Amino acid sequence: MRSTPLLVELTVLVLWLGGAILFAAIVAPSLFATLPTRTLAGAVVGRVLPAIFYSGMLVGIATVVLDWQARGEWNWRGGAAGGLFIFVSCAVAQLIVSPRIERVRESIGGAVENLSPGDPRRAEFGKLHAVSVGWLGLAMLSAAIVAVIAARSLHAATVETRAVPGISDL
Repeated sequence: MRSTPLLVELTVLVLWLGGAILFAAIVAPSLFATLPTRTLAGAVVGRVLPAIFYSGMLVGIATVVLDWQARGEWNWRGGAAGGLFIFVSCAVAQLIVSPRIERVRESIGGAVENLSPGDPRRAEFGKLHAVSVGWLGLAMLSAAIVAVIAARSLHAATVETRAVPGISDL
């Protein structure tokens, strides 16, 4: 097992996960708390989310490739399955759910909060928003799990290398 691909995999996962957590836990709530309208906050969030989702797709692909390089074989118990899940989660959120949210926004023609609580468009928007958040949450959970797997594998590879006589500590 080679440790360099695992180290790169772990680094990529942790950087993406950190950015996604920062956005979801701090940036988005702060925008909705400080900007004068929810519509304006939603517009900013809508501009940032594609970067999170597209980069998540890249991280998912990178995870599959790096995991394969590290192990020298396809192994679903490693990070490959998780990387594929990160990719699929982000792709569904960006390529399927986000366009549906945009269509609902366009049909509203104004602020969502101006609709009556019983308006089906408001309910549809809320449902799609929850689905989008759910896909992002699943991608983040998967990234965290794969990062733990990569860290454990990296640790095992490091211990294994040090245990082989004649190999110097690096």
